Amino acid sequence: MNDMIEVRNLNAGYRRLQVLFDVSASFDREKINVIVGPNGSGKSTLLKSIFGLTTIYSGSITLDGVELAGKAPHEIARIGVAYLPQTENIFENLTVKENLKMAGYVLGKDELEEGIKDVAEVFPAIKRYWRRKAKLLSGGERQMVAMAMALLRKPKVMLFDEPTGGLAPKIASEVLSKIIELRDTLNMTIVLVEQNAKKVLEIGDKAYLLVGGRLVFEGGCQDLLSHPRFSSLYLGITS
Repeated sequence: MNDMIEVRNLNAGYRRLQVLFDVSASFDREKINVIVGPNGSGKSTLLKSIFGLTTIYSGSITLDGVELAGKAPHEIARIGVAYLPQTENIFENLTVKENLKMAGYVLGKDELEEGIKDVAEVFPAIKRYWRRKAKLLSGGERQMVAMAMALLRKPKVMLFDEPTGGLAPKIASEVLSKIIELRDTLNMTIVLVEQNAKKVLEIGDKAYLLVGGRLVFEGGCQDLLSHPRFSSLYLGITS
């Protein structure tokens, strides 16, 4: 079975404001699943719906057959989903190591120390600023710490909401390289929302194009890049 997360006929939004309309999508296991679309198309709302942060009016969201719709974020996290928002994803007044300890607060002491050791191997650069306050880190360093925090509890699925937003091109490329590494070395299932459509479609496996809260394309990333109507649907990409 390749499908890991199944979204079926999802209608969701925020209280009375509906953002997603009858969205159905299948996110593939151990792949980078890329969600792109114009501003306001519902990309982030789809991620937040998976993680229990929206109002779901109808539809279904399952992870390996387990229903997520209606569950609280902490329950969904325990099932194996990690969500990394674009902003406010670290504790600025804590050191890097304290941030990691906060991320693993539900773990036992030995399990936490082992987890910190494991994520430090995936993100070796963070060891250089172990005792530094997070607010003193650069944007790229903060993003690496946030990714390490999300990875600490060994999730099955990582949801990334615009992880390169506001980063310089070189740093953005480093962040995307780490996401590729999570797929290739840890067999992680990735669901990635990005504004820089062309860049993420070049590294992704499967693509989903949202326009006006509706899914208008699901297929291979290269197929979407070469789609004859892609430029008109998503004006942020150049041919």
